[in-house]
Amino acid sequence: MAEKKNDINWFPGHMRKALNETGERLKLVDLVYETCDARELGKNKARLVILNKADLADPAKTPLWIKNLESEKTRACALESTHKKGFDKLNQITMELMKDKLEKAAEKGRIGRPVRVMVVGAPNTGKSTIINALAGRKAAVTGDKPGVTKDFKWIMTGGRLELMDMAGVLWPRIANARSGICLTALGSVKEEVTDVVKVAYETLKIMYDVYPELLKERYGVDMEVQAEEDEGYFQDPFYDIFLAMAKKRGCILSGGRIDEERFARLFLNDLREGRTGRITLEMPEDFK
Repeated sequence: MAEKKNDINWFPGHMRKALNETGERLKLVDLVYETCDARELGKNKARLVILNKADLADPAKTPLWIKNLESEKTRACALESTHKKGFDKLNQITMELMKDKLEKAAEKGRIGRPVRVMVVGAPNTGKSTIINALAGRKAAVTGDKPGVTKDFKWIMTGGRLELMDMAGVLWPRIANARSGICLTALGSVKEEVTDVVKVAYETLKIMYDVYPELLKERYGVDMEVQAEEDEGYFQDPFYDIFLAMAKKRGCILSGGRIDEERFARLFLNDLREGRTGRITLEMPEDFK
C-alpha cells in the first residue's frame, strides 16, 4: 500500500467563522454546555462539560474523566442523549451553577427568570440530540456528518432553560497527533478531507493497546503482533492484522487484493456505532 498524505484539514474556514460567532454571542448567555464525545470558550461564563454518548464509552473510564475535569474546577456530567439518560444530573448541576445568579434576579423581582444556555462542541458529539431531548421535540437538526447545524437560534424548552444552538466547531490547535486521529475516527472531521485508511489504521493501533479482546471478538482474527523482517506498511507489523481483519469481513477486490478503503470505512463505522464495544480512545494522561 502506498503512503498517502498525513495532513488532516480539521479546521477549515467555516469553522473559524463559527468559532468567532460563538465568541461574539457569549454575552447573550448565562451558561455554556460544552459537549464532548465521552471526549477555551467561555472563560468568563459558567461552564458544564457534557460527556455525551456515555453508553458507547468504556464505563470504567468515564467517571475518571469526570473526576479529572472536576479536579480542575470544571463541572461535568455523563449523558446518554439518545436514550435520554443523565438529564436529571444535568439539570441538577445547571441549577447549582446558576444558584447565585437566579437568587440575585429573584431579589430584583425577576422570579422564574430563564437560564440562557449556549450549547457548543465538536461536530458529531450529539449537540442537537441533547437539545431535542431537553426541548421535548425535534427542535434542532441532527445528523451523522460534521457541520449539520448551520446557524444559531434560540430554542425554548418549556422549563427554565432557553438554549442557543450553535454550529459544531473544533479548536484552532489540537493537543497532539493522537487527538487528531481520535477526533477523525469518531466523526468530528469529515472523511472527505482525510486519508480514511490512515485514520482507521492508526485508530486500530490505539485500540489494540487497551481493547485487543474486543477487536478479536468483533473481527475474529488473531490479535498477536509479530515482528516482521519484511518491510510491510511503514515496517509496521500491525499491517498484517489490518489486512486479516479486512479479509475476514470480505473486503476483497478482484484478483484477491484487499479493499483497504472499504474496510477502513467499515471499521470506523463499527467504532462510531458502538458495534466494536464500549471504547474510550483517550484519557487525561494522554495530554500530559
